[in-house]
Amino acid sequence: MAASPDATLPPPPSRPVRKDEIELHDRGLYIESWLPERRSRRKPLLFVHGELAGSWAWERFLGYFAGRGWEGHALNLRNHHWSQTADPAELSFEGFVDDVGAAMDRLGPNVVAVGHGMGGLLVLKAAERRPISGLVLIASELPGDVREPTAPHLIREVPELFGPSLIGWATLPERLQRDQRDLTLADVLRIQHLMGQKPHESGRARRTMLRGVRVDPSRLAEVPRLVIAGGFDRVVSLEAGERLATWLDAQFEPFGAHSHYGLILGEEGYGQVADSIRGFLEAHRL
Repeated sequence: MAASPDATLPPPPSRPVRKDEIELHDRGLYIESWLPERRSRRKPLLFVHGELAGSWAWERFLGYFAGRGWEGHALNLRNHHWSQTADPAELSFEGFVDDVGAAMDRLGPNVVAVGHGMGGLLVLKAAERRPISGLVLIASELPGDVREPTAPHLIREVPELFGPSLIGWATLPERLQRDQRDLTLADVLRIQHLMGQKPHESGRARRTMLRGVRVDPSRLAEVPRLVIAGGFDRVVSLEAGERLATWLDAQFEPFGAHSHYGLILGEEGYGQVADSIRGFLEAHRL
């Protein structure tokens, strides 16, 4: 019998953890926080999800880092998971950047921003405009400066609203698990279940991303930077991740046997990625 979507949770942390929340009422944003029972001097971590996701995508990371002394705060962009419901047709990439910026402002300049997929590009753009202490990009979509041009007809074909089918997740779980071998069937079922909670994403934001978002890397020159990519990633290739790291003059960590979602959600592989990020944080005293 297949495991239920919620059957896989982070392993017990090494230290006591308490859960909290932050609500930014003026923007309708909900931030899920996992905190160490005793405060430390370590920098707070802000986790930013990508398309059709939410704070649920970071549950394993929240448990891992809070259990080791880091505050973890997972933002839900507007109309995602627990944040305020909004018409996705009216949402934009720039509006999502402002959501990330509001979370950064709330947590302060000591924050280390961690982004996945489109969330990586959102973090890059938001960090261009305000001080942060560190930057971690996982399978990040590329800025226009290093992104290969997207054919105009492919941009036009993105609908105003889209769901999991556009990114290949509206298919049989067994097929998804076969194509992304680092995910267990329970992982796949959980991702599909949670993607379905807010099934519509902003086509406007996706078209902006495909056209190319310009970022000034000189604004990040003094910020410790880590780029992570997966060899089984069919969304952002390993080569694209390395290209981004070179452009940012960032540390690059390739994970050859990890898929796009397996990098952060895989029951068996997320720990390797979390260990790498932990090493980066400790090396830079973050």
